[in-house]
Amino acid sequence: MIATVVGVFGELLITAGLVLALFVVYSLWWTNVLADRDSKREGDRVRDNWAADRTPGSLDTKDGIGFLHVPSMSEKDILVKKGTNPKELNQGIAGYYDKPVKSALPQDQSGNFSLAAHRDGHGAKFHDIDKIGKGDAVVFETKNTWFVYKVYATLPQTSKYNVDVLSPVPKESGKKKAGRYITLTTCTPVYTSRYRYVVWGELVRTQDVDDKRTPPKELR
Repeated sequence: MIATVVGVFGELLITAGLVLALFVVYSLWWTNVLADRDSKREGDRVRDNWAADRTPGSLDTKDGIGFLHVPSMSEKDILVKKGTNPKELNQGIAGYYDKPVKSALPQDQSGNFSLAAHRDGHGAKFHDIDKIGKGDAVVFETKNTWFVYKVYATLPQTSKYNVDVLSPVPKESGKKKAGRYITLTTCTPVYTSRYRYVVWGELVRTQDVDDKRTPPKELR
């Protein structure tokens, strides 16, 4: 009798272990596959629309406002859309905040263009955010303009409730005057969502997009 109970219990443990392993595979691998597929499809649509019509237009569209390039973090571009709730970020994109602090947009003459993306699962677009250092380039590509930022500060860990990092003037980064800033945020430590990792940059210049979409020198 005891042997039977022990055997059944052992089989249950093995089954539970397999279920847990499958869940981990789904969370950390398969959701990336699905999100990368979705974001590529959405990104291709945005670029096709740009190619079809080069005239200036509204930056904020439902399909995406542009692409984030951070060479020190990833060789791939990241589609940026409005919103930071899971429904948006699970698409494998970066989203700009519309709450609790409304993000500025790159073309605004002052403010903080603040973005979030997953660090693990669902595309994990900010997985290697810790590789970004002071002086690194962060480039945002829109239909007609390249916005080139330079990283000036990072915050490896802060409360997930610390919304001050998104302020128009991010004083926690050391800035005291209005400017044109960009903020990248994601969860930390890796595989958890307990804290937030923050990177701040400041606009150093803009560059018009030419017919060949020649990237700025920071991306070559």
